[in-house]
This record gives sequence, structure tokens and C-alpha cells, in this order.
Amino acid sequence: MDKKRNILSGYRVLDCSIAMAGPLAAQRLGDLGADVVKVEPVTGEWQRHTAAGGITGNKVNVSFLSLNRNKRSLAVDLKNTEGKALLMELVKTADVFLQNYRPGVAKRLGVDYESLSAINPRLIYLSISGYGETGPYVQRPGQDLLLQGMSGAMLSAGREGEAPTPAGQYLVDAITGYTAFEGVLAALLHRERTGEGQLVQVNMLDAITTIQMQELSVFTVGGKPQTRSAEPHAHVYIRAPYGAFATSDGFIIVAFPPLKLLGELIGEPSFLDMADETDSWSRRDEIFAKTRDRLTAKTSAEWLELFNAAGVWAGPVYGYADLVNDPQIKHNGTFVEYDHPTEGRVKTPGFPIKFSKTPSEVERGAPLTGEHTREVLEAAGFTAEAVDRLLAAGVVAATEPEAEEEEVRACATAR
Repeated sequence: MDKKRNILSGYRVLDCSIAMAGPLAAQRLGDLGADVVKVEPVTGEWQRHTAAGGITGNKVNVSFLSLNRNKRSLAVDLKNTEGKALLMELVKTADVFLQNYRPGVAKRLGVDYESLSAINPRLIYLSISGYGETGPYVQRPGQDLLLQGMSGAMLSAGREGEAPTPAGQYLVDAITGYTAFEGVLAALLHRERTGEGQLVQVNMLDAITTIQMQELSVFTVGGKPQTRSAEPHAHVYIRAPYGAFATSDGFIIVAFPPLKLLGELIGEPSFLDMADETDSWSRRDEIFAKTRDRLTAKTSAEWLELFNAAGVWAGPVYGYADLVNDPQIKHNGTFVEYDHPTEGRVKTPGFPIKFSKTPSEVERGAPLTGEHTREVLEAAGFTAEAVDRLLAAGVVAATEPEAEEEEVRACATAR
């Protein structure tokens, strides 16, 4: 496919972020065709050395692999005077600069918005933080689970008096990444109309708070307190029954069905005279408990067939093996597969947005540390001799993919 047809083709992003939220936002920009240059230390970004699930990979661990496709790697020491000067040259022609340093670090490095916008006034500068750039929590660690706990959302589900259950995803990181992605697109649109670059700030606390606009408005406008039940109801602001229930061979989800209909289907006579909009709130624990007790009589497949035929909202509780093999997931092409030079055949979640004329694709897998250092610098005007000198001085680092491939093949043969 002609790269020029991609939506963000021609835009260059300097990605100086680490961990998940920033790299996810930058990866989405790359998926839409932007030239994303991952600017990382000569020893590699932090996530290269922190393996989620303990899966280290051959040369690229799965954590890094999953968040850095469609990027080129420039490995450079930004604490070195020459290294910082090199970055400034790239800033001159960049469209987006993205960082999630701890507050104050960008300024100490001389890569804060004021410094970079003086070099390139058209620059979109995205800064991601945990709690905001200033304020009483500015030095707190912006870690996903800490923000989940602080968001209030964990006390909208589960049993009263029991410890809340965290989300099964890196929820705050993901929401922050998508918020940042949205912010960059909006700022680029503004620049197309006005020619102006600008500072875009996103923080994890605001991202996870504002995504709860409905629940929090029920509390702030409607005055309804956030009260959990004795039974593990799935959300305090949704009527019963609502949650995950055990069957004779697994679990299913049941989402606030009409009580009379539910009573007929599961054989619970007490539901037949209950009112959906009153009893389902005032008798929430009773309804949940009786539903739970009745659903153990049949298998998940039996209940789902019965409920679906009757129009009751119900569905399976999947594990990852079920999800990957689901027929709708396969039909949608939700996962993509590609060959990585060191990690072999990779199957990973793909692109959530479908474009009829400008489809996203994996043009390159996650890069090796400094794999594109020479390519990026020579394209920016540095001579081959100048790059050789920078490499020799340790200002930048480079990895030759061909050498890496030979090493992996040798190791595989040895095994």
C-alpha cells in the first residue's frame, strides 16, 4: 500500500515517552501513518527491561513489542550536550513531541515546551503526567493501580465491606493513552486551520475521573450516594440483578433483565410480582442472591441459549483463550500477525479504527534499541562520517538488525 495514502502520512512524531500511556498514544499515531521516531536512551527504554508476565522474548520483550510497532528507534544520550543538540535539530522539522517524564525533568533536560516551541512554533507538544504538572500530588507516582484506587470507580462494584477488585486491564494507562491520542489529533487539526502549535497536557487522574461522567453526575447532580451491597453487585448505579454469576460449569454475565421475565426463565416465583424500577433497587441483595442460587442449576451454554432466545441481556465470561478464538473477533480481524526480525511470528491486538480508504497496517514491528539511529540522523542531514563519530563517542547508539538476526538464528540452531 502507498504510504502516502495513510491519514497521518507526512507528520513526524518524536516519542520520548516510557511505560504504557505515552507509547500507546504514539503507537496509535504510527498506526495512522505518522513517522514515529522513538527517542530512547542508548541502553534502551525502561519498558525494554521490564517484562510483563515475565515474558522476555528473544531481543524484545512482549511489553515493549506490544506498544512500539510502527516506530523507528533513535538511541541517544540526552544528558550529553551533543545528544541534546542532535535532538534539537530533529525538533526543527517535527510535528509532535511527546513525553511523560516526571514533572520537572523535561525542563532540567531543556526539552520543555517553552524551549522546544522557541525552536519550532508549529510544534504540538504533548505532556503526560500522573496527577497534573503542578499541585499537591505532583511528585506522587503515576501508577495505574494507584490511580484506579483514587478514581472512586473501584467502590462502584463488589460487596460492601470487602476489598474492591481492580480492573483486569491497565485501565488508567489505556484511557490516558487514548485521551492523549485524541488531544494530539485535535491540536493537529487546530494547527491545520491556524498554523499554531501548542502545549497539550493530559494527566491520568483527570482522564480516569472524566471518563466517569455519568456515574459522577448521578452523585453530584442526583445526590445518590455510592453504596455497595452485601452481594457482589457489578455497579452501584445499575439495578439488580447485574453481575457475574456461577453456573454449573462456569460463569455468565446477566445485565438487569425484566424481573418478571427472569423469574419465569429461572423458576423464581418471588420475582413475578416485583417492579423493575422500585424493587430492583430496594431489594437488590435479595434479587442478586436468588438469581445466583437459581443459575447453578444449568450450564453456561444452556442459560445463554435460554436467555438469548428470550431477549435477556446475558453473555459469557471469557478467558483470553476464549477471546482470541471467538468467531466475531476473527471476523473483525481484531488481531494482526506479522513477522518480527528477532521475535518471529507475532500475533497481537491490531487497530480499533477501520478506515475504508486509509487502512492501518503494521509496517514495522517494535524496533531494536537504536535500530534506526543512522537512518534518522542521515535523513536529518547528518553525514555518515558525523554519525560514525557520534557512535564512537557514545552520544548515540545503534543496532544493526542483520547482526541481531544472525545471532538469533545461531542461538536457535544451538538449541
